[in-house]
Amino acid sequence: MQIDKTPLPGVLVITPPRFGDHRGYFAETYSQPKLAEAGIDMLFVQDNHSMSRQAPTLRGLHFQAPPRAQDKLVRCGRGALFDVAVDIRKGSPTYGQWYGTELTEENGRQLLVPAGFAHGFVTRTPDTEIVYKCSDTYAPETEGALLWNDPDIGIDWGLGGDEPVLSDKDAAAARLAGFDSPFTWEGGA
Repeated sequence: MQIDKTPLPGVLVITPPRFGDHRGYFAETYSQPKLAEAGIDMLFVQDNHSMSRQAPTLRGLHFQAPPRAQDKLVRCGRGALFDVAVDIRKGSPTYGQWYGTELTEENGRQLLVPAGFAHGFVTRTPDTEIVYKCSDTYAPETEGALLWNDPDIGIDWGLGGDEPVLSDKDAAAARLAGFDSPFTWEGGA
């Protein structure tokens, strides 16, 4: 597996090798032993699969607070999306900064989003599917969200002036200014 660091410590782009022939391809998208060999020691307990009919559909920026915080390993099963992680760990030197990358069915990339980061994505094509692993199960009493277009974060979603399809919850999410994050930077990643 190719593992690339990003400007946000702990957020990684993971690209599994693909083996193809005239029938298509095969890829091992997750291997706990191989990731552990690379120093990534996360146990995933839940898989989620989301499909967005329209493009651009924007979901996020979501997180679950401790004690039910989630690490996520995100990939695109069909279509194309722009996937984003925002550092929300109090005291982090990269607090409020974001990183985004294109995840497509074709490129096979995955984004590792550790606990302490808000996560969101926007679809680039209709009927886009996102598949992701989580290190804890869904706990609605701990979920939170930050506003997707908060100028204090300044994410360039690449919308080209198009208005994204949003949930009511995402349209009314909190801004980073005044946000009391439940996460604290522990140093290191």
